Parts: sequence; C-alpha cells; structure tokens
Amino acid sequence: MRLTTTEFPCTDSDKHDVEGMNRGLLFRQLFEKTSSTYTYILGCQKTREAIIIDPVKETAPRDAKLLNELGLSLRWALNTHVHADHITGTGALKQLIPGVKSVISKAGGARADHLIEHGDVIQFGGEEIEVRATPGHTNSCVTYVHHGGRMAFTGDALLIRACGRTDFQEGCPQRLYKSVWEQILSLPEDYSIFVGHNYEGIEQTSVAEEKKFNPRLTKSEEEFVHIMKNLNLSYPKQIDRALPANLVDGELEEKHEAEAK
Repeated sequence: MRLTTTEFPCTDSDKHDVEGMNRGLLFRQLFEKTSSTYTYILGCQKTREAIIIDPVKETAPRDAKLLNELGLSLRWALNTHVHADHITGTGALKQLIPGVKSVISKAGGARADHLIEHGDVIQFGGEEIEVRATPGHTNSCVTYVHHGGRMAFTGDALLIRACGRTDFQEGCPQRLYKSVWEQILSLPEDYSIFVGHNYEGIEQTSVAEEKKFNPRLTKSEEEFVHIMKNLNLSYPKQIDRALPANLVDGELEEKHEAEAK
C-alpha cells in the first residue's frame, strides 16, 4: 500500500532531484523530557508537505506551532508502535491541525486513520518512507526508512547501544533479535539511526555503530535471549494510563478531559 496525497503533485524529475541530492528534506528532531521521547518532523521543501513520527500528547501544541512557523502542512502523524511510556500526540494533533491522518501498524490492534503493514510506502510531497515491520518489543513495532536521507526511525526496537524490553506487551526476544538484524542492521552501514528514546542525551547512532558497539545485539541470539530475560526492569510508570489511550489513537485521554471540563 502507498499512502499519498494529491494536493501538491511532484514530477518524476522533481522527485529524483529531491531524493538524489537530499536537498529537499527538512528535518527536525524534538524531545519530550518526562518520557525522554524523541519526536521527528520530516518535510518536503518543494511542496511543504510533512510527516511527524512519534509525537507526544503533552508536546503536541509545541509541534503544531513549529510546523506552522516552518510553513509545513502536516499530512501524516505516525507511531512506531503502541507506546506504553507516554500517550501519543496523534489524537491531539488531529484536533490542532485539521486534515491530519494518524498512522499505526495493523499488527498492534490499535485504532488509527490508516493501518500499515510491512512494505508499505508513505509519501509526503516528493519524499517517501518505507515501512519495515520490526516486532519483538511489541507486535506493532515498525521502522520507518527514508532512503533518500539514508535514515531509519526505529522507535523502541533498536535503541542507542540497547533495544526495547521484551518482558511485557507481546514482547519476544527471539523475534526482536531477528527483526533488528533482518530489517535494520541489514541496511547500509552509513544509514543514520534515529531512536524512540535516549536517557543520556545522545541524539542518533548509525548502522555501523550498532553492529560494532551494541552490547546486546552484537551477541549471538542465544546470548541475547538470556540477557533480555534477566534485565529485571521496573514496571513502566505510565503504562496504565498510556496503553488504553494509545489503543484508540490517544483520544481516550482527550475524551476524559473533555468530560471532566
């Protein structure tokens, strides 16, 4: 499936110029401090169409303001998976910016305007990203790959020198190991990796770095499974609030707040 919009048609020659030289991509990396979540804005310079990846409810007004300042028209609000540590901002952004459509993996059983699967392509102006299914942290995990910019947005599947936990919410270490190696670390080594969270202030990594330095994924699958089964992590602080809301595009929380008012 290819998700497209038709407001700003782009010719094949325009598209080649944008992707081939990477002159047409506007990119911003944003941060939400409570959950240490990274949010990403990607925009087509030629058409001003944009997407946002992993927005957070509390920072949705900030994101909407920045998109307006940059003169970008937000078309797609994407989640990398059904989050357990924060409420997605997709529902809030749909309230703030008319016409925005939310996107999430079909495999997670969550609600969104568009449900995607492995191999789908999401287009915004003359830019596009490929959807790669990377389950293991959750069933719904996907990685978004922008080949023109040589970037991969991995959510929680692959983190900087780490990976997403596999001890709850459909987690499976064997499945995660295969997903990361087959769909992320199989990319060219110069591809930059932009993750869902980082708690040490590091903004990005690369395929080459993680293949060399990731202390979990450089191990054999058997060793990796042993590591993941013995992390002894604490219960996610926001899961009881976040998970039910994220199954319905973050709108459950909005509904409760409206009713309270």
